[in-house]
Amino acid sequence: MKFSTRDYLDTLKEAVGQGHACSMLITGGSMEPFLVGGRDTIRFAAPKEKLRRGDMVFFQRESGQYVMHRIRWVKEDGLYIIGDNQTETEGPVDPSRVFAVVFEVKRNGKILTPKSFWWRFFRTVWLRIIPLRHKLMGAYRKLHRS
Repeated sequence: MKFSTRDYLDTLKEAVGQGHACSMLITGGSMEPFLVGGRDTIRFAAPKEKLRRGDMVFFQRESGQYVMHRIRWVKEDGLYIIGDNQTETEGPVDPSRVFAVVFEVKRNGKILTPKSFWWRFFRTVWLRIIPLRHKLMGAYRKLHRS
């Protein structure tokens, strides 16, 4: 039996809404270099605390598309969200559209939590150097090709 990505994510969203934690293999490249599509897995659950800058959140756009990105800013009019491999910020996103927060990742075979070095690096430093991301990502890609 085959499921569409949309049906799969609808099911995960429903499970999170019922209080379950879920896991999912990352697809796409918007969260590189922290998370690599086809390699890394995220674990997520419904938000238990106030959403903060640097949190990786799963939300549903008005179009119905599901996205997992990082919060750049929390403002009165909503959340401003960006992927780690992006330079354009999306928002405002109504906080009610966020249905999950990532609390653990399996990155390149290693379990990382919000207290780990790389998690902290991407939630703080990487958010502050957005204008430099294209150059840094170019160097990252060259490094990984060799």
